[in-house]
Amino acid sequence: MVQPRSATTDAPPRTALVTGAGKRLGREIALTLARAGWNVAVHHRHSAKEAEQTAADCDALTGRARSAYPFFADLGDESSVRALLPAVIAYFGQVDAVVNSASTFEHDSAASFSFGALETHLRANTGAAVLLAQGLHAHLANSGRPGAVVNLLDQKLWNMNPDFFSYTLSKAALEAANTMLALALAPQVRVVGVAPGLTLTSHLLNEQQFAELHQQSPLGRSSTPEDVAATVLFALSNASITGTSLLVDGGQHLMRFERDFSLMPNGAPTP
Repeated sequence: MVQPRSATTDAPPRTALVTGAGKRLGREIALTLARAGWNVAVHHRHSAKEAEQTAADCDALTGRARSAYPFFADLGDESSVRALLPAVIAYFGQVDAVVNSASTFEHDSAASFSFGALETHLRANTGAAVLLAQGLHAHLANSGRPGAVVNLLDQKLWNMNPDFFSYTLSKAALEAANTMLALALAPQVRVVGVAPGLTLTSHLLNEQQFAELHQQSPLGRSSTPEDVAATVLFALSNASITGTSLLVDGGQHLMRFERDFSLMPNGAPTP
């Protein structure tokens, strides 16, 4: 049972829910927000131990006990998603922002596409983000406080290739939802997309391949986790930005890639 924080007469720090914050990019975003003084709700599904460590590291950065706490939810399950924000509110007393960082990323192609693969990606990558934005707006509607939602997208939406077919469709739907949600939830809640380029390696790339691919951009480097997290913080802090997406990729979206980074031979782009 999650225990609520003790009441205080001081104005509480702002609180952000970051999905997928136990590992990888979500963790970096959580730590960056904590460094800036935010409370952080550290969402996880399978990474409970990692989420606990992220929460502990956030506490160390804020210098406040219980400034971060891990929360479980299965983003593919509607009832689990709907229960997530109320649990965060019960613990922190308020929520000011949601960062939809978690993503299902499973390979399929036009040849292997199925309704099941599409539904899996749409539920976790699109539907969950919309529900959490909906919940944040309802939470803030009568408070007079502004809020913000940041949705993590992908530079490949501006530089299409046919790999990871269902994943790309789900992110394209989320990018369209940015516009619709920005209109529907204004003026209470802003909605901003952040689209990284190749940022972290995976089991599909060795270190040399990743290093070579990371350099394939007009700026000679793609995004780092720190770059992306700093952009998320900027989007949460700038009260004039809504209904648009910030590309953080070293210009990779300006180049033509015929395949997804993880499937490009020898780490070389197609001429």
